[in-house]
Amino acid sequence: MRMRRKKHLKERIDNIKDFFLVIQRDITNVNEAIKDKKIIDFEKEFGNSNPVEVDVGCGKGGFITELAIKNPDKNYIGVEMMENIFLLAAEKAQKLNLKNVKFMNTGAEYLPRYFDKGSIKSVYLNFSPPYPPKSYSNRRLSNPRFLQVYDYILEDTGRIFQKTDDKDFYQYSFETMLTYGLKVEDLYESCDYGFYKEIITEYESKFRLLDMPIYGLVAKK
Repeated sequence: MRMRRKKHLKERIDNIKDFFLVIQRDITNVNEAIKDKKIIDFEKEFGNSNPVEVDVGCGKGGFITELAIKNPDKNYIGVEMMENIFLLAAEKAQKLNLKNVKFMNTGAEYLPRYFDKGSIKSVYLNFSPPYPPKSYSNRRLSNPRFLQVYDYILEDTGRIFQKTDDKDFYQYSFETMLTYGLKVEDLYESCDYGFYKEIITEYESKFRLLDMPIYGLVAKK
């Protein structure tokens, strides 16, 4: 179902400019775009040198804003392709007056154009679309083409966190990350990462009300 364009979209986006990172749309070809670096100065944008974590497909911002509230000593960037959703996430951060959250209205494949190699502490993939594995696997955010992106932007001790309600997608992600060369463990079998288990996303709350199982993993470089 196509999402209806928000009313007064331009005006609303103008009102949250302090919460988004400006990107270039001059080159649409990904391979060409990532060669033409437009590196973002995190220290300038956030006013500090705290570690930076990225929520890919941040949705309406429920997860990333809660994470930012709980961790004022870290900076967060929400990445969202859909302009309407990007707007809602930024408005939420603005309402909460969060100083350690920024947003980017772009696809994850373009991130190496804006982020230095090894500049990100963690990447979060929360309930991203599973897509059919055969015909659309290249769109899956745990597909090798995206793993290359995370591998590039993550620091040497960086981690990828993922939650999903789709068991097949979870298994695909687990196996694909292992094959790529990452160390992978099941989130809910681990005694660690309590902070990630405890923060409930918008989708997760709906699935839990329906008594649906949630699957999760953590991958390390």
